[in-house]
Amino acid sequence: MTALTLSTAAAAGLSADAIVVGVAKGAEGPVVAPGAEAVDQAYDDTLAAVLETLGASGAEGEVTKLPAPAGFKTPVVVAVGLGAEPEQGESFTAEALRRAAGSAARALAGSEKAVFALPVTDADDTGAVGEGALLGAYSFDAYKENGRNGKNAKNGKAPLAEVVLLGGKPREAAYKAAVERVTAVAEELNRARDLINTPPNDLTPADFAAVARTAAEEHGLTVQVLDEKALAEGGYGGILGVGAGSAAAPRLVKLSYAHPEADKHLALVGKGITYDSGGISLKPAGHNETMKCDMSGAAAVFAAVVAAARLGLKVKVTGWLALAENMPSGSATRPGDVLRMYSGKTVEVLNTDAEGRLVLADALWAASEEEPDAIVDVATLTGAMMLALGSRTFGIMANDDAFRTAIHEAAAEVGEETWPMPLPEHLRKGMESPTADIANMGERMGGGLVAGLFLKEFVGEGITWAHLDIAGPAFNEQAPFGYTPKGGTGSAVRTLVRLAELAAAGDLG
Repeated sequence: MTALTLSTAAAAGLSADAIVVGVAKGAEGPVVAPGAEAVDQAYDDTLAAVLETLGASGAEGEVTKLPAPAGFKTPVVVAVGLGAEPEQGESFTAEALRRAAGSAARALAGSEKAVFALPVTDADDTGAVGEGALLGAYSFDAYKENGRNGKNAKNGKAPLAEVVLLGGKPREAAYKAAVERVTAVAEELNRARDLINTPPNDLTPADFAAVARTAAEEHGLTVQVLDEKALAEGGYGGILGVGAGSAAAPRLVKLSYAHPEADKHLALVGKGITYDSGGISLKPAGHNETMKCDMSGAAAVFAAVVAAARLGLKVKVTGWLALAENMPSGSATRPGDVLRMYSGKTVEVLNTDAEGRLVLADALWAASEEEPDAIVDVATLTGAMMLALGSRTFGIMANDDAFRTAIHEAAAEVGEETWPMPLPEHLRKGMESPTADIANMGERMGGGLVAGLFLKEFVGEGITWAHLDIAGPAFNEQAPFGYTPKGGTGSAVRTLVRLAELAAAGDLG
């Protein structure tokens, strides 16, 4: 993991492999951003002109390298685009800083140390730069020859080892707290990415449960794991039904953190399909290759609970990881089968590829039994949500409009793109079944909303609940951008941590 340090030293006097400066897109060309004054002066105030000559425009994510000026102990200047220059009197957003820092950190793979002289005005800005750098430096290479030797297998370069944040004041509590916070969150988010990227032959439900046990021992959490026998004795028909076709048996993991002064209890429920073939309703060719990512919701919940513990938040956070592998076999659940869920409700399974809602339903009811102040479930649930919102935005549904708005605002605060979605009651009729209490499928149009309505049926009466469908942003199949790598992204981790912080402060409602 990349290390973060704070410094108020002069840029020219710091020894490092590179110094990172910001450049914005101005009306008449690139503009050197605040924080880079010393570097610009060393170029006789011509840095913007030099960058323009090299083709730089200041566009978001653009990275330009050039030799450092005379007198600097860093051999290279890395100019990273921040996007449009802010209006007079305004400053760059935290998200612009995160993305720029992430792009720079990724471009500096193979470097031991880099100084970041981006435009920061306070501890929050410093934290944003640090967070972007930690997330942008991420690389998953455990299965490649160079990766096993601690290097990036693609180019033989290890991730950037150390980031020095200029403008950060190491003796001030606010700056130290900002670095500690983003370090804990980024490390756990990157652990979620590791889990998402791990091949399914090495991350069965039992393997994931073992990871949770290890983390619980490391961070003083309480963990309970229900294996297939305990699930059968408890009547968890949804989780058992989804896992029935696999040789890898399902698990339900309860991971709990509780501060002794906690007044609020936030329950988080994550879909953990460690591999999704679609079951008997087999996915078509071309749709299976990335289905190791179908446990991204459980990974996000796991990371958020551990991060809350590391931060010592004055709240109780309980994570429920509903883990199963969805495979076709002679023992698999068939379309037309009826499952009796943990709540007692029966579900007619019309499509075994609509399995996430089945495991979540059992976990939601289990979470409801503890009567938390709020429940948030997270899942790569529907392709329909991807069609609606694309690959970078996740949808939020809830049984309380104010709670849905609070999550939307919390996500925006930490830099995650979301959109509030409705739960139209008329769509519930499409899930009526002549055989069971409800079917697991309804109208095709609005399928993401139908899934949300299904889940709502398994939330205890009077409990505030929200559903995050992260199917789009959970796994990036395109080129890296900003601080987002290719592969598992850790979507929703930062939003969940922020919700825990708000609950701890009594500001979640």
